[in-house]
Amino acid sequence: MEVWGFVKKPIAVTLDPQGKVLCPNALNMMWIWGNSAFPFSSEKEESFWKVEAWTLELLVDRLEPNLPTWVSQQKVVCFYGGVQMEWIESFTTATKGVAKALDIGLEMVYVGKNNAKERVKKITGLIKEKQLSHAWEDENVWFFWNRLESMLYSKTQHGKTIENDVIKQEVMTMLAYDGSENGWAVFFTGSDEMVRANGEKVLSSMKSFDEWEKLAKQMGFIPALRKHLDGITDDHHCTRLILPGNGGGIPERVQCAECGRPMEMYFMYRCCVE
Repeated sequence: MEVWGFVKKPIAVTLDPQGKVLCPNALNMMWIWGNSAFPFSSEKEESFWKVEAWTLELLVDRLEPNLPTWVSQQKVVCFYGGVQMEWIESFTTATKGVAKALDIGLEMVYVGKNNAKERVKKITGLIKEKQLSHAWEDENVWFFWNRLESMLYSKTQHGKTIENDVIKQEVMTMLAYDGSENGWAVFFTGSDEMVRANGEKVLSSMKSFDEWEKLAKQMGFIPALRKHLDGITDDHHCTRLILPGNGGGIPERVQCAECGRPMEMYFMYRCCVE
């Protein structure tokens, strides 16, 4: 177990008929690509990553059944998370107002927060009751965050650093957003245009839509929002990244999702009493 790096979370070591280790933890491959990754080996894992890109399909997988329809209808799709109900109400209301002003199709999906099952269940109920947006059930929320962690550990096993790997950088940014108590949002279109931001920045952008409305009508919603977000300076921010030990290896170098500066390494112990 020490050789394979087993700590607490389950692992699946795959062996060939001669007993040679093919993959030190095939669970990562199973969560990311499912049965298509069989036979599970490190070589197969690396070949899969060579053809992957940071797309809506990689992020969401098959968790949202309406996604193909929304993409074919050329809608803007927003996935968002967090556990502050006040922010969720303000953000969804303001974003719907922007979409109406631009006369664009918009679909919003709440994807919860990692390791906060009871809080997420309560918020999901309120979102549905108030008809604020779509919201995933417990099992989809768990699978979504588990896949993101699996992507990070898979990339780390293959020696990918954040400086030279876009997917790893985006995954770590998503996990850092989740490490905060604040909300966050990521917007996609079918052409794989994407923009993301933490809750404070994206909410303030929606509320100040009059500042970039003209630009949005000229160049489109996502490019205009990205340009507006790039112009927001945020000198004071707190970004956390909580990574459970599972034998996948913890990255030695982590960049802040907000400013790009290297983050200091600390140990964070967390007891979830839910």
